[in-house]
Amino acid sequence: MKTLTIHAAHDLRLEDHAIDPLGPGQLRLRLATGGVCGSDLHYYNHGGFGAVRLREPMILGHEVSAYVEALGQGVTGFTPGQLVAVSPSRPCATCQYCLEGLPNHCLNMRFYGSAMPFPHIQGAFREVLIADASQCVDATGLTPGEAAMAEPLAVTLHATTRAGQMLGKRVLVTGCGPIGILSILAARRAGAAEIVATDLSDFTLGIARSCGADLALNTRTTPDALVPYTANKGYFDVLYECSGAAPALAAAIPCLRPRGTILQLGLGGDMTLPMMAITAKELDLRGSFRFHPEFATGVKLMQSGLINVKPLITHTVPLADAETAFKLASDRALAMKAQITFS
Repeated sequence: MKTLTIHAAHDLRLEDHAIDPLGPGQLRLRLATGGVCGSDLHYYNHGGFGAVRLREPMILGHEVSAYVEALGQGVTGFTPGQLVAVSPSRPCATCQYCLEGLPNHCLNMRFYGSAMPFPHIQGAFREVLIADASQCVDATGLTPGEAAMAEPLAVTLHATTRAGQMLGKRVLVTGCGPIGILSILAARRAGAAEIVATDLSDFTLGIARSCGADLALNTRTTPDALVPYTANKGYFDVLYECSGAAPALAAAIPCLRPRGTILQLGLGGDMTLPMMAITAKELDLRGSFRFHPEFATGVKLMQSGLINVKPLITHTVPLADAETAFKLASDRALAMKAQITFS
């Protein structure tokens, strides 16, 4: 089978690998679609992010959908040909955090396409994938592209859960990449009354508007666009910080009302925080990392038509031309979500 393997920054190879054996409780899947994620781009463009570096070749990819080919011993509820969304989250279910109900903090997490541990956890960008049946969620009624969006959608659903009560809240979203746009969709579905989005690209801001942002502000062309929201100690109740850029966070904090909530989703490396302002306004700073049960919820929301991810899928390329998807996804003025078709 063919796999999409990264060896170093800008060294992406389509390689031949053996197919793993099918074991009990598992499914053999024929991959349908894979989305290029921000972490995939970090590996492709920089060889890693922060302290996380490539130390050996690694198959990329964790946003995937697939068709069931075969069922392992003991597996029920699936049929050959069925479309499934595949969660990359594989907690051990036995460590202290799993037992405390925090599987996204599993001490033995096996998350597709991650160079955090060594040996690295190989990813899902492969023509044939062996997955635990528990990872797979029926995606009947969705396109393969939509089903592959379940993973990033789950990230924002988890963040929305971390925010607490959202009904009637005023929300600011900084950074309108895929996670920022999906945060707009998640916040609106949770009952946000007003959503303002900021970014440096008119292209991404246009998608933000089409996905429900009440106002989309270009802070590159209008650096003081958020100033009106700083009056009277701030305006917004909740901030989804999706850029991972310290300047975006610093500009957003004056716009938050006292006791507002900051959700930090963007992973751009360590950031300098305005701690005096955070302390004086009694802001809650909440990290949000990955997800687990929200994956199946995201699939159901898409199936029921309550969340529409189609506007985010701007480019689809075949596996033979996969590197083009990485180059497209790196251009914020041209692409939102670039996906690769495997079958």
